[in-house]
Amino acid sequence: MKMNRRTFISLLAAGAAGSALRPSSVWAEPSQHLVILHTNDTHSRIDPFPMDGGRNQGLGGAARRARLIKEIRSRHPNVLLLDSGDIFQGTPYFNFFGGEIEFKVMSEMQYDVATLGNHDFDNGVEGLVKMLPHARFDFVAANYEISDAALARRVTPYVIKQFGPLKVGIFGLGIDFDGLVLERLHEGVAYVDPIEVARQTMAELRAQGCNLVVCLSHLGYRYRDGKVSDLVLAREAPGIDLILGGHTHTFLDEPDVVSHAEGKTIINQVGWGGIRLGRIDVPFTPAGQPEGFISTAYEVDHTYDLA
Repeated sequence: MKMNRRTFISLLAAGAAGSALRPSSVWAEPSQHLVILHTNDTHSRIDPFPMDGGRNQGLGGAARRARLIKEIRSRHPNVLLLDSGDIFQGTPYFNFFGGEIEFKVMSEMQYDVATLGNHDFDNGVEGLVKMLPHARFDFVAANYEISDAALARRVTPYVIKQFGPLKVGIFGLGIDFDGLVLERLHEGVAYVDPIEVARQTMAELRAQGCNLVVCLSHLGYRYRDGKVSDLVLAREAPGIDLILGGHTHTFLDEPDVVSHAEGKTIINQVGWGGIRLGRIDVPFTPAGQPEGFISTAYEVDHTYDLA
């Protein structure tokens, strides 16, 4: 498999201080090793970018991503596939089919959980709800108060996924609609400040015995004006193990590490358009504590074309 950039290792402070994470320990016990694959801001990019001389020409493509995911799953028993929002909008596939193709493709790839981005409301709540039967995966959004009954049946603050003895708590956080989504398009969905919601949700997940807490964020990586972003979230809601971000289309060459009294929070984002597939390997100790995070970015290109 082709790897873009580099492999990045960060050790959690709790239980790992002064130790080294050796590659052999990552693969020693498959039952205690989780592979997290993630995307964000795929924006209806079903086909690869056209060969038009642009900077992204020939990159991406849902079929290629599906093949890469299938290869990774064939090698590892515990794989979690996640998306951080803005699944909709960007190509004629959305204009003509309203999101049906995107959800069907993700379902065939066996995505596990996604959060909602602002563009996922581009056809309004009614348009989103109409497409949900095509999505065979969970949606999480902890800081959206949802009064629309049809949407509320499909979107929960968090889910817990079990891998043998390991519990992984996954919750979602969405961007403020103000200035991004017309009020009539998000009628029945209200934004709530994400910091306190994140603290409460994280505490609830820990109380339910989660070994790992993952936030699917569509807040954005960083802003100059100091508004809530992934970096702000990591500092002000310490204790989240992993923040997988979206919205700002940020290509991180390696994850950010935010240290705090609770340990460390890892932040990652893989650009947009399905150009990259992110991968985070998390080995656990026999007691169920994460030993560290190993991050890999795959560039999705012709390498993964079907023969």
